[in-house]
Amino acid sequence: MIVKTGRFGQIEVSSEEIISIPSGVLGFPEDQNFCLVDPGDDTLILWLQSLSKPHLAFPVLEPKIFKPEYIVRLSAAELRELRLSSIKDASVFTILTIPAVMSEMTANLKAPLVINVREKTAKQIVLQENDQPIKHPMFKELRTHLIANPSKSTEKSALAALEVKELPVHARVELI
Repeated sequence: MIVKTGRFGQIEVSSEEIISIPSGVLGFPEDQNFCLVDPGDDTLILWLQSLSKPHLAFPVLEPKIFKPEYIVRLSAAELRELRLSSIKDASVFTILTIPAVMSEMTANLKAPLVINVREKTAKQIVLQENDQPIKHPMFKELRTHLIANPSKSTEKSALAALEVKELPVHARVELI
């Protein structure tokens, strides 16, 4: 399918790339079908692009890149809702806020997006048991990672992970 986007122009999205978020992203419950777009700019930031609204796209990033100790604990009900039979099928992203001053970029660690990469379904989980911030300043951590790992900055790791059948755990996901 051809999808018109506000940021990337027209893009082609295969049915295998469509991610269903039945309850939507917080604040946007009516938007339920998305895809991940890699702009190819070596920042490791992907965009969660709405398939129905061209100008609705959220910058997302795997938290392991800037906060390796980050853990998402899922309840049994959340695992069922995501149809996760194995946490190895889970990929975790944080939604970023990128203001005009890039160095003030923040990540929402309180409400990560968990994607079941096998079933192509996702849910934004509001973590109840932790003190994670909604606006974690992470620009310096991301810059440090990109400088320390220049070869990794050219990988399309998260996008490629959605295309393979077996994938490593991106951030720690645990059952509570």
